[in-house]
Amino acid sequence: MNTAFKSSLKKGDQVVVIAGKDKGKRGRILQIVTDKQSALVERVNMIKRHTKATKEKESSIVEREAPVHISNLMFFDVATGKGTRIGKKILADGRKVRVAQKSGETIDR
Repeated sequence: MNTAFKSSLKKGDQVVVIAGKDKGKRGRILQIVTDKQSALVERVNMIKRHTKATKEKESSIVEREAPVHISNLMFFDVATGKGTRIGKKILADGRKVRVAQKSGETIDR
């Protein structure tokens, strides 16, 4: 896959899941996986992994987040309390910022 991956979502953004088994859940983006066009979202799409015993620790079942495709996530706008699309805007001082489409508030500070 040779195409460049672009997303308006960034690490630390509050998002809402719009499709899949976790539809409606909200969480913060922990990591963006560009190769798979997906993101790890806090407490969303939880899976269980069995770990093998070593000399230092015993075997256990670890619960962690699995990646969610970016197309199933939407930025959560605090002003409206709902998901919103993100637009871009150039301010008077020349900075390019992200803007929530529903409320019109700037996302980047």
